[in-house]
Amino acid sequence: TPNNTLTVTTTTLFSPVFAGTFDTEFDITWGDGRGKVLNNGGLLTLSLDRASGSGFQTKKEYLFGKIDMQLKLVPGNSAGTVTAYYLKSKGDTWDEIDFEFLGNLTGDPYTMHTNVYTQGKGDREQQFHLWFDPTADFHTYSVLWNPHHIVFMVDDIPVRKFKNLQHIGVPYPKLQPMRLYSSLWNADQWATRGGLVKTDWSKAPFTASYRNFRADACVSSGGKSSCPAGSTRWFSQRLDLTAEDKMKVVQRKYMVYNYCTDTKRFPQGAPKECRH
Repeated sequence: TPNNTLTVTTTTLFSPVFAGTFDTEFDITWGDGRGKVLNNGGLLTLSLDRASGSGFQTKKEYLFGKIDMQLKLVPGNSAGTVTAYYLKSKGDTWDEIDFEFLGNLTGDPYTMHTNVYTQGKGDREQQFHLWFDPTADFHTYSVLWNPHHIVFMVDDIPVRKFKNLQHIGVPYPKLQPMRLYSSLWNADQWATRGGLVKTDWSKAPFTASYRNFRADACVSSGGKSSCPAGSTRWFSQRLDLTAEDKMKVVQRKYMVYNYCTDTKRFPQGAPKECRH
């Protein structure tokens, strides 16, 4: 692929971890005014009504990094709504690292849906119920993406890991820079209980809120990638035993779907990465 010319250089300039304001770091890309930047750039809200949802993206593209954002999800009856928060590269053989939050009837848990796409192929869904009410307050949702693995984290607790298993023929995202995107949209054909529960438009507009974006990441531009001073901390980071144990507990208690154990979908046996 032409992307393999990408070079990673470490800048020697001192650059602190960048906590960006929404007006300088993001573009609201659709929604006709339904996406708003408030509080001097410190808060971003996306809204959904019957006519349209809304979305934003980062101005910069990243190649490896630790990306953190605090989200407060749509409160009340959010059935039928999806808040998607994901990293994605361009093109037909794109890479993507996905969080999607599937709304629900008041009092029922949100489903946090995760997926990893490599070279345009996904089908790696794992779903969790959260151990708190994600609509009552802000919580931090993070992606650690380095050459070893992709780790999904909630309030700094790892919930899922996708290892770099290129040596056994599983493609891994490492050449295509990604932007961070988020959108709030109506997916009542499938989002809540497989589409049985529809969106109640009398409760619109539905609103999700974002704050405290941090990208400790290598920024990619014009085929070159420059990494902030101190990147080595996350660039080579692996999970220690404590973190692995925490992840196992979350998966045991809160995972509600795992593609690796779905024998109906994979009658010939689980995908390769599930066996390592």
